[in-house]
Amino acid sequence: AEARSMESLEKQLICPICLEMFSKPVVILPCQHNLCRKCANDVFQASNPLWQSRGSSAVPSGGRFRCPSCRHEVVLDRHGVYGLQRNLLVENIIDIYKQESARPLHAKAEQHLMCEEHEDERINIYCLRCEAPTCSLCKVFGAHKDCEVAPLPAVYQRQKVGGPWGLGGPRVPTEPRSCHPLYSQSELSDGIAMLVAGNDRIQAIITQMEEICHTIEENGRRQKQHVGLRFDALYGILEERKKELLQSIAAEQEAKLQRVRGLIRQYGDHLEASSKLVESAIQAMEEPQMALYLQHSKELLKKITDMSKASMSSRPEPGYENMDHFSINVDYVAEMLRTIEFQTGA
Repeated sequence: AEARSMESLEKQLICPICLEMFSKPVVILPCQHNLCRKCANDVFQASNPLWQSRGSSAVPSGGRFRCPSCRHEVVLDRHGVYGLQRNLLVENIIDIYKQESARPLHAKAEQHLMCEEHEDERINIYCLRCEAPTCSLCKVFGAHKDCEVAPLPAVYQRQKVGGPWGLGGPRVPTEPRSCHPLYSQSELSDGIAMLVAGNDRIQAIITQMEEICHTIEENGRRQKQHVGLRFDALYGILEERKKELLQSIAAEQEAKLQRVRGLIRQYGDHLEASSKLVESAIQAMEEPQMALYLQHSKELLKKITDMSKASMSSRPEPGYENMDHFSINVDYVAEMLRTIEFQTGA
């Protein structure tokens, strides 16, 4: 009976490709079926002969194959089979199965054989009310004296194979089966299979949520890039406008400087000529010869008169140096920029 139980469990752990027990590591496909990773890789390589092998310098582009159990199409990324999730639960169950299979039967039978209340008594009966193994003394004198009991081998046989009570055993309890939940090996195996299937579904949900996390990260990266480009465009507009305004200031500044510097040169030339004329007049006044003095004095007087009449009234008007008219008010623009927000419903 125990061998049939282990065989039933082993059927749940068989790879549909190699028809052997799953070998580590076990991968879980998107359709929730399991394969040995080596078998999955063999099927994938056969379906995608041009796909680069793992470790190649070339970057593979992914591929696809069909699940051998349900024919669902499995699409893999550039990591190939190595990008699939491992089914650690199935691997742990295989480890436990192998350990249980390797244990001698007599070692299993010798566990908890002695009663805790009566150390010299072997546990040989099963209390149906308390659902616990016990010894004969507990039934006669102890805590189970008013309980209904059955021989331990009969209860064990009942639980393992779901058969009837053995001949010569106690009567079948009159209470409903729910009062004495002695389940068969097949029910336990089905329960394990149900747990494995449930955990496969949980693993699928985890995989789906991990994909959602990846999608969230990708969408966030894309939107960050989009927002960055929009602000870069605003920076470009501001830089262009700033350049235009600075060019306007520089143009007027240069024009005003050229005009004032031209007047400075004009006044400088007049000052230099007037200074030379003063020196000439002083030298003429020191001339000791009267004839020579009278000869040059008339010409000097004419030059002095002409120099005095020269118009030097051209000057920059008051406030000419002022550049305040280039002031700008960006408060409203700054306020508008502060109100930039994401579009709702976009």
